[in-house]
Amino acid sequence: MNTNQQFSVSVHILALLAAHPNTPVTSETIAESVDTNAVVIRRVMSHLRQHGLVDSRPGTSGGWHLLHDPAAINLRDVYRAVRHENVLAMHQHPNPDCPIGGHIQETLGKVFDEAQGSLEAALGQFTISDVLENVLEKSHL
Repeated sequence: MNTNQQFSVSVHILALLAAHPNTPVTSETIAESVDTNAVVIRRVMSHLRQHGLVDSRPGTSGGWHLLHDPAAINLRDVYRAVRHENVLAMHQHPNPDCPIGGHIQETLGKVFDEAQGSLEAALGQFTISDVLENVLEKSHL
């Protein structure tokens, strides 16, 4: 699963957990909602756990839960938890003897950094609570 998919799946998962604040949710239940298998969910959950967004309880009454109020988790936090590289990637081997190839990485690097910053700033304006509220509104629950 690429970073973009991990991000949207992660937001989906966190909104699902936010919808069940007092009930741990199993990997199997999450997988059913995402329409994937529990192994994929556990991989995504490990990134979210490492970044302090979720934790799990073992046992028959166990499952996953949020570690923070959904209003305190912004989408930039989620993106950073699952991001392995920036959205825009530089090609690796331009010809250094070419007038364009010799300088394209430096030039595009500045543009890519600005675009990445804009993306993260925009994501920082929305929270898991916002997502959940919008989803519930659309589903008329």
